[in-house]
Amino acid sequence: MRYPCPSCAADLEFDPKAGRLKCPYCGTEVSVPTENTARAIRENDFHAYLTPDATRLARLAENAVEVACESCGAVTEFTPPEVAGFCPFCSAKIVAQPIAADPLIAPEAVLPFAVSKKDAQSAIKTWLGSRWFAPNALKNMARQDGIAGVYLPHWTYDSQTVSRYRGERGEHYWETERYSETDSNGRIVWKERKVQKTRWYPASGTVARFFDDVVVPATHAVNATRLKSLEPWDLQSLVPYEPAYLSGFRAQRYQVDLGTGFETAQQIMSSVIHSDVLQDIGGDEQRVHNINTDYSAETFKHLLLPVWIAAYRFKGKVFQVLINARTGEVQGERPYSVWKIAALVVFIIAALALFIWWQNGQQKPQM
Repeated sequence: MRYPCPSCAADLEFDPKAGRLKCPYCGTEVSVPTENTARAIRENDFHAYLTPDATRLARLAENAVEVACESCGAVTEFTPPEVAGFCPFCSAKIVAQPIAADPLIAPEAVLPFAVSKKDAQSAIKTWLGSRWFAPNALKNMARQDGIAGVYLPHWTYDSQTVSRYRGERGEHYWETERYSETDSNGRIVWKERKVQKTRWYPASGTVARFFDDVVVPATHAVNATRLKSLEPWDLQSLVPYEPAYLSGFRAQRYQVDLGTGFETAQQIMSSVIHSDVLQDIGGDEQRVHNINTDYSAETFKHLLLPVWIAAYRFKGKVFQVLINARTGEVQGERPYSVWKIAALVVFIIAALALFIWWQNGQQKPQM
């Protein structure tokens, strides 16, 4: 929905620094509506939402529209007067016409932007300046004015787990063994040494753990490793979802469905469960043969987390720079300049040659 300025009737946008809606023309500030934010953030029953049900779906906002990028396939949603322009994920020009957004599992909470566009641009400039091997043309091609603020979809999962395991516990002990060596006189000498060995005993048992807010990105449009590097997110600052926080920004539609996201969460949980099993087995070493885990009381939340994205193309390849819009941390990709690397190699070789020449000159006998 639109939020008209009470002073000049222009559309208000959410201002990260003020934490309020602000008019980009006259500067008037208005508090974010509290109709939705006054409620508590809820956990949703995982199994209840696995089966599609129109009554549980909703649009991000009443007038939300969505557009699909024909280059990378990402679908982003926004509210007028925001326009599609360029794709924030691949920098391609959006040529498709926006359409009314389809309903989806509505976000339960949002982490509002806290880093302004100006600060994000400054962070990218600093990041680019520290990349010595990046081509000089990169600064011009990164299109700093094209930086986009996007809420990326994430799932969080809670689950009680009970895991039964079978394995072995290894306990170290020491034995004395004799061995021979040949001494300096060619004689064989017998010596003794302590050797560590391990006795293995069967082990089995049960471990239990409750997992709270296992975060799983629901997007394929950004580099997963880079996005992971932006963690941790200050989830304690989440607020109940309110469309006003999206004013002036875009939101990506989730690409990973609820069930697939939980499979990823289970992989994350299994790594922790494996560590619990090793600790429960005890001893000096452990072997794990089998772990069977039962999951119960599964709940989830659909979250929108804020990221500034600068996408640019260089020699036919797309590169992305991501900024955590809460902390300002920058993670990005950039091409390497073959000429700069070659110049450095030539410089090192020349420096070594000069040093060797100087050393040889110093070692010449004096007449």
